[in-house]
Parts: sequence; structure tokens; C-alpha cells
Amino acid sequence: MESLDITCLLLFFSNLLILGASSSQDHNQHFLQCLTDQFQHSNLDPSNVIHTPKDASYDSLLHTQNRRPASTFPLRPLLIITPYHKREIKAVIYCSKKLRAQIRVRSGGHDYEGLSYSSKVPFVILDLRNFRSISINTKDKTAWVEAGATLGQLYYTIARHSKTLAFTAGVCPTVGVGGHISGGGYGMMSRKHSIAVDHVIDAKVMNVDGQILDRRCMSEDLFWAIRGGGGASFGIVLAWKVELITVPETVTVFNVSRTSEHNATHLVHRWQYVAEKIDENLLLRLFLRSFVSPILGKRTIQASFTSLYLGRVHHLLPIMQEKFPELGLVENDCTEMSWIDSVLFFAGVRNESLDILLNRNPPRRPYFKGKSDYVKQPIPINGLKGIWKFLHEEAEIRAELELSPYGGVLSNYSESETPFPHRAGNIFMIHYGIAWNRPGNIALEKHMNWIRRLYSYMAPYVSKNPRAAYSNYRDLDLGMNNEGNTSYEQASVWALKYFRNNFNRLVHVKTQIDPSNFFRNEQSIPPLLS
Repeated sequence: MESLDITCLLLFFSNLLILGASSSQDHNQHFLQCLTDQFQHSNLDPSNVIHTPKDASYDSLLHTQNRRPASTFPLRPLLIITPYHKREIKAVIYCSKKLRAQIRVRSGGHDYEGLSYSSKVPFVILDLRNFRSISINTKDKTAWVEAGATLGQLYYTIARHSKTLAFTAGVCPTVGVGGHISGGGYGMMSRKHSIAVDHVIDAKVMNVDGQILDRRCMSEDLFWAIRGGGGASFGIVLAWKVELITVPETVTVFNVSRTSEHNATHLVHRWQYVAEKIDENLLLRLFLRSFVSPILGKRTIQASFTSLYLGRVHHLLPIMQEKFPELGLVENDCTEMSWIDSVLFFAGVRNESLDILLNRNPPRRPYFKGKSDYVKQPIPINGLKGIWKFLHEEAEIRAELELSPYGGVLSNYSESETPFPHRAGNIFMIHYGIAWNRPGNIALEKHMNWIRRLYSYMAPYVSKNPRAAYSNYRDLDLGMNNEGNTSYEQASVWALKYFRNNFNRLVHVKTQIDPSNFFRNEQSIPPLLS
């Protein structure tokens, strides 16, 4: 957006989208006027920070990783604010409190249900993309990471400083650090080094009063809550201080696929008895898809064992031959590489320069719906065959189940250590995903119906009382409040699935930190009413 004075900004604002009655329009006008006044009072330049629907920058900033049909959340943001300074964020909080407007905070754009960039009520987006500095201390093996940095940028920066330091988190480079860590942060090293929140040692959070708190200033309850309870319920997480982990200079990866005709069903069944108990240096992830085999000329199931071993191939092979000989892994299936190259491998960009990890805006993705489950007992053969029938139904783009093993050091943490409760007793997590390109409600209903029927079918085979879910795979099917003002009773329906017995403590922290429920969305932690 070109440099604008106050008159131009107000002219831009007068051309905002018509969102309803004149009273709503007046409310919107007051918001921009308030925000502009606050910027001028603090000698801040709004020209590259405030983006209205009339700006050329608006649509590109709204570009997201998880497209949502317009019928799901019909309103676009009144404004998109991309601050460079903490004072600019404080101004947004001030005006939002004064005018009772909602803020949606975004650090990356991979929010599964789009709650950080869409709404059914008027709102503004606070996009932290410019808060992306990273400071590495190789001596202490720590890093300060601002919330708007992506995982790819974090991994790239660590690799520039050391060949043997790393961080345990997810595989997608364009995911924002802020949201990913605040929900847990499972990744390919989690059986050896647990999840991202277990390595957070400090944080900077702006509260409802615009104050910036670090661990010395905030309560230990708040520090506990933001590490897995979702930072957006309690304030605006500006940065995390994390412990880095030590990895070998050489790791081993492999991706071995088997079809139904090559014993895939029995291999998947056997995998359930192996993946949680095998050497903790090895994470055997499993992807299940249906595809048309060019050789067979018909649909078949493909099971892909996509794995990372923190060591050399000559150490890996004996482990596999002893614990999972049925897979038939051989040396030619494996590739030795550095940890940072394994990041590219699992992101599907193996032969690219490391600089690709700095790209936060990949091509636009199709429409998407995801759900999750936890499994405590192996699914029997007949149960797997029922899954195959569902996978054979969906062929438009990709329907997929991703099975992520637990065990290892994940079982060493208590359920209440952080709000992320999914520890001992879980064999693996299931991520269900369906993607499609066709717009409109007919396509939406078709694919939503498919994934919901599959989810219903899986009920006998997954955790119960409650049926658990991973909060980073946000799922509004579990429950929501359309006005973003969730009550305790409404929230308990879905929050017990995400947080289990930690939910009441999260509510207690919310009541202390944000009793007016200023920081809220359709699935935020509610305060207790006074």
C-alpha cells in the first residue's frame, strides 16, 4: 500500500465493503478512525500496516493455506493489520476493546477451520508476519523465535548456525510458529524428543491491557496454559524461547509403499503393534490412500511408511529386521542425509535449495477438511477393511489418513505437565483429510458428508470418554458458538476432547487473565461468569 495521509486513509475506509446495517458501518468507521488516531498519537506510520479491502495488498494478505467455502464464514475482515512494532499491536487491542470489535490473530495461515482469518461476526485480522526475527544461541542451545516466523524459517536459521542442533516440531515449512507451538507441535522427532511445547522455556505475551509479560512477570499458570492450551485464548503470543535439541550429523529416511496386492492390509495391522514400541530414535509414520494402479487398471489401497531414524542406516536395518521384518526394508530403500535435508524430504521438496524453507506463500491450496482421533487398541483387520471402502469412495483429489505413532519419550510426561494431554496410553494419532477443488455448496456437502461418515464409522476403534482430538487439527464439528462467545457448558463439549482433564485449569487461568473474554473465537477457552 502506498504512503497515505489521514485524509486518504479515511477515504479508503469510506469505501469498505457493505456488511449490513448503517449502525454496523458506523462501528467500522469508528474502528479505523480510532486506530489511525492511535497511530498518529504514537508517531507511527500506518501506510504499510493498515490494509483495507480497496488496497491491492488486501487479497494477497488474505491468501491462506486452508481455503474455506464462503458459506462457512461469509464475512471478510474489515481490515488486515500487519504490525512491525509492539505499539501497533497495543493500538489494535485498545481500539478493539473500546469499540467491542473482535481480533483474529494469525501467524501462518494454516488454521484448519480458518478461525484466525474468517468469522461470522465483523472482525479485523492481526497478522504477525512481520514479527519473524529469530535469535540462536548455540552455546546455550536456545533460540528466541517471534510468533510470525514459520517452521521453515526456524529450521533454516538453526541449520545456518549448526549441523547438530535442531528443533522438534511439524513437517510443513509454511506453518506459523505462533499457533503451532501453542497447540502442541508434534513432529518427526517426537518419539525421541517429544513435542514443541515441551521445549518452551520462556515466552512474551501481550495481555488484554497491552502489557508485555515474560515468564518472570506472568503467573506460572499462564505460562502453563499457553504451552498447549492455545495462546489465542489468553493474549497475543509475540515470541517463544525454546530449547534446541542435539541430533546426529547423519540421519536416515525412507518412504516405502505397499498396495493391497502386496500385503498392505496385514502390514498396517502389524504396524500397530510395532510403531509405539520400536526404538525411540525411529518414527514410523503411515499414510493410507486409495489410487488407481496403472498396472492393475483399478483402485487399490496404498500404505506408505514414511520414516525418520536419528542415526545411520547400518544401525537402522537390524532394528527393522528384528521388530518389523514383514515390511522387508533393505538398504536401497534408505537414504542418509543431514537433519536439515530431512526437513526438505518430509516437506516433499527434497531436491530444492534450502532457501525454499523461507518461502511462506506456496501456491494456493484446495478446499480442505481435517479431523483427528487417538487410538489406544489396535484396529482389527475387519476394521481396516471398512476404512478401505471409505477411501475407495473419494477420488477427486486426495482423501488420506495419516497415522502418527506415539510411545517413546512422549509416554514419560504426565497428562497435566502441559495442557496437551495426549501422552501415555496412546498407540497413535489419526489425521483424516479430504481436499477438493470444486467450489460451491454441493461439493462442500459431498466431501463433508464423506469425512463425517468415516469419523462416525471409526468410533468403536478409537479413544472414548472423551473421544480425544488434537487441538492443532481444529475441528468445528466437535462444537462451537457462532458468535465467538462460548460458554463453559458449550466449550466443555469440544474442549474435553482437546484437553481432557486440563480443561478446568485452562478455564481457571482464562478467568484470571481475561475475565471479560476479550480474546475469543468459536473455539476459545471461556472464563467462568462472575
